[in-house]
Amino acid sequence: MSAASFLRSEDQFLCSICLDVFTDPVSTSCGHNFCKNCINEHWNSNDQYLCPLCKKIFCTRPELHINTFVSEMVSQFRQEAQQKASSSSSEQQAAKPGEVHCDVCTGTKLKALKSCLVCLTSYCETHLEPHLTKSVLKRHHLMDPVENLQDRMCMKHDKPLELFCKTDQTCVCVLCAYSDHKTHDVVPLKEEYEGKKAELGKTEAEIHEMIQKRRLKIQEIKHSVDLSEEAADREKAEGVQVFTALKESVERSLNELIETIEEKQRTTEKQAEDFIKELEQEISELKKRSSEAEKLSHSEDHLHLLQNFPFLKAAPTTKDWTEVSIRPSYEGTVVKAVTQLEETLSKQMKKLIEAELKRVQQYAVDVTLDPDTAHPNLILSDDGKQVYCGDVKKNLPDNPERFSLNPCVLGKQSFSSDRFYFEVQVKEKTKWDLGVARESINRKVEIIASPKNGYWTIILRNGNEYKALAVPPVCLSLKSRPQKVGVFVDYEEGLVSFYDVDAAALIYSFTGCSFTEKLYPYFCPCNNYGGKNSAPLIICPVNQTA
Repeated sequence: MSAASFLRSEDQFLCSICLDVFTDPVSTSCGHNFCKNCINEHWNSNDQYLCPLCKKIFCTRPELHINTFVSEMVSQFRQEAQQKASSSSSEQQAAKPGEVHCDVCTGTKLKALKSCLVCLTSYCETHLEPHLTKSVLKRHHLMDPVENLQDRMCMKHDKPLELFCKTDQTCVCVLCAYSDHKTHDVVPLKEEYEGKKAELGKTEAEIHEMIQKRRLKIQEIKHSVDLSEEAADREKAEGVQVFTALKESVERSLNELIETIEEKQRTTEKQAEDFIKELEQEISELKKRSSEAEKLSHSEDHLHLLQNFPFLKAAPTTKDWTEVSIRPSYEGTVVKAVTQLEETLSKQMKKLIEAELKRVQQYAVDVTLDPDTAHPNLILSDDGKQVYCGDVKKNLPDNPERFSLNPCVLGKQSFSSDRFYFEVQVKEKTKWDLGVARESINRKVEIIASPKNGYWTIILRNGNEYKALAVPPVCLSLKSRPQKVGVFVDYEEGLVSFYDVDAAALIYSFTGCSFTEKLYPYFCPCNNYGGKNSAPLIICPVNQTA
């Protein structure tokens, strides 16, 4: 039987009361067929005996007989339907664990293809067919198969949850909308679904964007790790080179020291050997003279004794050994060797500092002075690069950012990550403060600069006294007066370093700092003291090729 004839036959054998294939079909006098139980129950529940299809009224209850022809046709139809269902079931897959199974299958539970929200039943391909072909069932709401369809029924009214209460943000049935949610904003479930779906699409796009950003951040971090690894390899190579050179220098100095000491020892031994040989020769001559004197003392020959006595009495030709001594001179040998080694180390250190300075200069930033933070006595250049202290206090707004008691000013630029570097000319000044400060410093009180109070600075006092304002302050011994000071900050590393740019020397480093807020460049040219300290602090462009 073809699919078309099969579907047509199915429509012919449906009871219009139960909408299922006839069971014990009977015919009324008007020619319509029904299930025997369906028509009897219909007449039992009504006061009149009428046909459910044509509405013909019977005066008396008709006597019903089984329609043998229809019954045979229904039996044949059922056999063909079972054969088709059996064939279709063999082609369909049994539901696997975690998959929704058909609620109608009696044997092997096949995988459900759809769930009906009206019937609250899930169907496989075979049992779903009536919902796709019967005009009445086609109006049912089908969806992708889901479990626990009873959860889609109102527990209070046992009706499908077809509406959504926007007021309470919950799904409700039709009866709920006319009772508990009567005055609420209630819309069809589909309408709210469409809105939420659009919102979900927007959320999904936002999440996708967040995922992309995080993927990019992962790439950025991986790239940073690669760069860090390259930098680490360079540092290790440079460290190995420097320390190998230092090790060789130390070994060479040690060998030279040992050779010098041994050479001096050999010279001392040779000198001692020569002295001993000379002394032994004099002893030999003296022994000979002593022997002759003893022999002469026993002589009875008066003439012979008197003639030889002057010769023996004469002083022997010997050296005066009183001041002669062996004094090995090793004093200063080690000190001299260590001094030479120190000079070598200083040269190596200078090379390292020069290389380090060039590296930090790569993080140079353009810093300008912020006039809104400047003390009223300070005079700033138009380009915001120079500042010195004047004698006249200007009438300026006392805004919260402005320093009120100390002649200080901050840079406009703030930094809360990464690294930054800037240079300041301090030439011809006898007093200044320089460094960085955190955003929350109190600018209306007398400044006591220290890391605890939010300042990381070095200062000059009395023209030649340099200090790092750590806790406690550290006096700095510098070989020369800096003319230009470089300030470098590594925010994540917690490092603030100061450099003598011209001498390529490290002045001081604050290490292990914990930065939790924005940092600003900090400048204090101090009072001018009648012109003795009138030179300005000048923010200089960084010469990275030097």
